[in-house]
Amino acid sequence: MPLLDVQNLRTSFHTRNGVLRAVDGISFTLDRGETLGIVGESGSGKSVSCYSLLGLIPMPPGKIEGGNAYYEDDKGKVDLLNCSEKQLRKIRGKRISMIFQDPMTCLNPYLRVSTQLMEPLLIHEKISKKDALKKAIEALEEVGIQDAPRRVNMYPHEFSGGMRQRVMIAMALINKPDILIADEPTTALDVTVQAQIMDIIKQRQRDLGTAVILITHDLGVVAGFCERINVMYAGKIVESGTADHIFKNPKHAYTIALQKSIPSLQGKGKELYTIPGMPPVLVGARRGCAFAARSDLPHTPEEAAMDGVFKEIEPGHCVELHPATVVNYKQYL
Repeated sequence: MPLLDVQNLRTSFHTRNGVLRAVDGISFTLDRGETLGIVGESGSGKSVSCYSLLGLIPMPPGKIEGGNAYYEDDKGKVDLLNCSEKQLRKIRGKRISMIFQDPMTCLNPYLRVSTQLMEPLLIHEKISKKDALKKAIEALEEVGIQDAPRRVNMYPHEFSGGMRQRVMIAMALINKPDILIADEPTTALDVTVQAQIMDIIKQRQRDLGTAVILITHDLGVVAGFCERINVMYAGKIVESGTADHIFKNPKHAYTIALQKSIPSLQGKGKELYTIPGMPPVLVGARRGCAFAARSDLPHTPEEAAMDGVFKEIEPGHCVELHPATVVNYKQYL
């Protein structure tokens, strides 16, 4: 039984211009201790899908239109999308935690770091403030912040970008959650600090046995960190498989294009590859393949209007089969 089983999740935003289908029927599982990567361009639905699981979508304008997300803990199975707010509050921050993309906007600038680190402990663990402060200092030391007893009483603006991200990691892991969702945890950090942050997450994952969902647009990060990868485009998962499947045997044209866009894979002096065109508008009804207009595979307008079929083509490797995005797609039908 997987730790998390998401089935047909659909999340929309009701705007003045119409209904924007940000997440359009995605399904995936997460096992205990596993690392799952979710990759794709900005606007593909990566963050919204995970925010939906924790009830962090602003409603309105957002609305979870359907689906189930079964979380299995020591007390039984809970459907995160259909449970009460009281049940979800007991899980959020305790059993499932999140590292947000921009720590400066997620940390309260008016509160000391100690107050923000102690809060999840005081809410979920019901311990004294003295013990909570002690655990907060230990959490900072575990993520590599020097002189933690002094720095725990500082404000967020007194930390560098990398240090603030370490504080966010400490806050997310302080209750030893079963699942950690890391939403682009290395964005806007230099390469050296990125490596340090990922090493901290790996180490804490090994120590606690935590399952990790890593949301990123950086394929280089998921290549060395994730066991399984979901590639999202226009609110859907277009390819899913192990790291070997995705990097050594990609089938979907979008997955192949993303790999071509990795600068380190470009020959020296060659022009950097960019995916042509723009992502589709997600407002209103959609038919056919969302990536057809940007794909370099030959196809007719009639083929572009066809709907794709998401299918397992080999054990553990699933692809949205479509004539505009998969070479010789009929052999897999």
